[in-house]
Amino acid sequence: MMNPKQNFVFLVSVAAMISMLMFIMFGDNGFSDLSMMKKGRDSLAQKNDALIQTNISLYRNIERLKDDLDYIESVARQELGVISKNEIIFKLAEHRQKGTEQ
Repeated sequence: MMNPKQNFVFLVSVAAMISMLMFIMFGDNGFSDLSMMKKGRDSLAQKNDALIQTNISLYRNIERLKDDLDYIESVARQELGVISKNEIIFKLAEHRQKGTEQ
């Protein structure tokens, strides 16, 4: 059986342990901050992976633009509207309806 002095020391030590546990769980740099930091790290890792894939794609396009003449021609046709020497462009006039002429 414990005397009152031992009982008091036991209760104080239990209260100290509980308060330390609460500080570890919810205090600054505790487990809640740790889980938030892990989520942020995972989000940054996903963004980093997406940027790596974009960089790889851009690198491939740059290399093709340096070396592949057919690719250069297709890009010029798509983005600049360039035609080759033997091509003819037909531009058709719009057919206006009777009520819409001005």
